[in-house]
Parts: sequence; C-alpha cells; structure tokens
Amino acid sequence: MQLQQLRYFTAVADTRHFTRAAEREHVAQPSLSQQIRSLEKELGADLFHRARGHITLTDAGETLLPLARRILADAETARREVQEVAQLRRGRLRLGAPPSLCASLVPDVLSAFHASYPGVELIVHEDGSQDLVRALADGEMDLALIITPLPVQAPALITSELLREELVVVSAPDRPAPVGRRTRIHVADLRGRPLAMFRRGYDLREFTIAACRAAGFEPAFTVEGGEMDAVLGFVRAGLGIAVVPSMVAERSGLRVTRFATPGMHRVVSVAHRADVSPPRAARELERILREHLDLGKS
Repeated sequence: MQLQQLRYFTAVADTRHFTRAAEREHVAQPSLSQQIRSLEKELGADLFHRARGHITLTDAGETLLPLARRILADAETARREVQEVAQLRRGRLRLGAPPSLCASLVPDVLSAFHASYPGVELIVHEDGSQDLVRALADGEMDLALIITPLPVQAPALITSELLREELVVVSAPDRPAPVGRRTRIHVADLRGRPLAMFRRGYDLREFTIAACRAAGFEPAFTVEGGEMDAVLGFVRAGLGIAVVPSMVAERSGLRVTRFATPGMHRVVSVAHRADVSPPRAARELERILREHLDLGKS
C-alpha cells in the first residue's frame, strides 16, 4: 500500500469521478485507475461500485476512507516536522564545552545562534575535555569544544582546531602585582607562589601543573577544588593567583599579567563523532562560532 495510491483513492472518493480525480491529482486518468486497481488487488476487495456515470464507495471503501485520510494526514505532519528540523525551525542541539569556555566564548556564540534559530532547543554539557570526549563518543552530544591534544588518542572522533588561546595569570587588583613592576611573568615565577587551583579533571589544572613541573618545581596550592567562578572568587579574595584563559581573564575584573614570550597557550578544537555526520544545527553552530572568532580578530 503506497501513499500515492491512498491519495488517488481519496481523490476519487471526494469527487466520485475518476477523470475529475485525475485532474485534481495532476495525473493521467489511466494511471490513476491502474493504481487504484493495484490497491484493490492488494487489499483483496473492491473499493468502488463502478456504475456508468455513478461512482460510489463499497463497504470496504467506506472502511478504508477514514483510515486513508488519517494515514495521509500523519504523513503530511511527518513531512512538515522533518522539514522544520531540516530548516532549523525546530530541533535540539547538544553542545559540550569545558567550564572555562562556558564562562567566556560559549554564551556569546549561543546567543547569536538562538537569535537566528529560536526554535532549536539548546542543551549544554559542561565538563573536562576527557569526560566530554567519552560522552561525545557515546552519542550524548552532537558537538563538543575540547582542549587538544588529548592525552589519550580518540580515534572515534574528528577534531578541527578552532583557536589558539593565550593563558595568563590573574591576581587581586588590591594586592601587590605578582611580579612587582615587571609587565610579564615567567612560569618559574610561579615557584612558591600561592595558587588557587581548579578541581581534578579540569584541563587548566593539568596544564598548569605540567608547566610548573617542566620548569622544575611543584606548584603550591592555597586552595583547590573549585570550578571557574569559584577560583576567580578565591583570587578576588586574595587567596592566591591563578592561570586562566585570556578570554576569561578579560571578563573577570582581576589584574591580568601575561607570560613572557613564547608565553603559555592552549588549543581549543571542535569535535564530533567520526561515524555520524553532525546534524545541521551543529554544523550551523560551528559556522557561527568561527565567524564570531574571525570578527574578534578584526
């Protein structure tokens, strides 16, 4: 049983005339008649009494008519809803991102996306890159922003570099600057300095500790275990200094001290599953994201 056959059947039932039904459906009358005969053969029953100049429904036709109308209506509803999703009038977008990006880049990008596609539901999953990679591979997200390179290879994902973000040191503006009158700081200058440190699993925690160890020392923590907002609050209260992304630092209201050349940076990449093409909403978000970053450079 085909939708086309049901459309032809309802057209004849409405017009009580094969020729007028064919005209309504923009099809040749013999083709319409053939399709209805095929439908009757499949169902094993005549659907119309075919008296010359007078077409009426049989009992089987009367039974089929409301069902056919319902099937055609459901098919039309399905068509419209799929088109709405395809045209981004409806749907859902699941994005993963580290807390540092949720506190800086993500809000502006999601605001621009929502302004263009208000009917798309936005779901944000906030976590460290390793946890985001696992969730993305499990199909829990459509797209994720992660810090690369990953400590463990993720062959199930496709990653593309988005930006290279500078890391800086933030300190309380009402406390002495971490390097006195100097304008730049070296990683070695963090030796013995009290650091407000992020919780375990945070990309910035691992990055800072690795940089200090590469410089030959273990960092000293005055307080640890916080999320981004908490760590910035600890710094603001004078509990220590912290290494944070420049986009976060610019919004923090804290004193910002940059690292001396070559500086410290992290690479932010966009990732999606390799075995599934990202939905159109995810592709559109990535486009808006890259446009936003390009505008920031100009």
